[in-house]
Amino acid sequence: MVVLNRIYTRTGDDGTTALGSGERRPKHDLRIAAYGTVDETNALIGVARLHLAAHPDMDAMLARIQNDLFDLGADLSTPDDGVDRGFEPLRIVASQVARLERDIDTLNAGLKPLRSFVLPAGSPAAAHLHVARTVCRRAERMMVELAGRDGEIVSPAAIKYANRLSDLLFVMSRAANAGAGGDVLWVPAAGRE
Repeated sequence: MVVLNRIYTRTGDDGTTALGSGERRPKHDLRIAAYGTVDETNALIGVARLHLAAHPDMDAMLARIQNDLFDLGADLSTPDDGVDRGFEPLRIVASQVARLERDIDTLNAGLKPLRSFVLPAGSPAAAHLHVARTVCRRAERMMVELAGRDGEIVSPAAIKYANRLSDLLFVMSRAANAGAGGDVLWVPAAGRE
């Protein structure tokens, strides 16, 4: 599917890049920014995985998710505009969203109910998972904004996937902290004098 034997092509030196459809767009285009932010989420998940030796179940989930995020990037880079491209573009499907929901339910079942907001802190694994979560939320916001623009198509399954993934990353951060002192809870107005 992909052959990378030459890393630089010089085709982007003019400030444009190609979509999966072959169409060239400016590198600051919202579609490019959206799948670039998905890629950023993927890289942050890779960093979080470095801190999950004590949680092989979550590491395995994240390994699968990193592959899914390439699917999501491919989905976003080839808009579903009905044009026959001679190949079936890769799309996020409902079963990938359902898998995230099962993972959320599995991890959340062992956690105490929340009675406060959680600060993005605690163990290194939890802190990195929170960073990945916030970047995933940014990707989701960009995808929703893109879907709202005339002529732009973003599949509902792709948006759902980003939404569920950020939820899963939140639950994973809680699970990582559960064995390391628990959640770091928000204390309203704690900084007031």
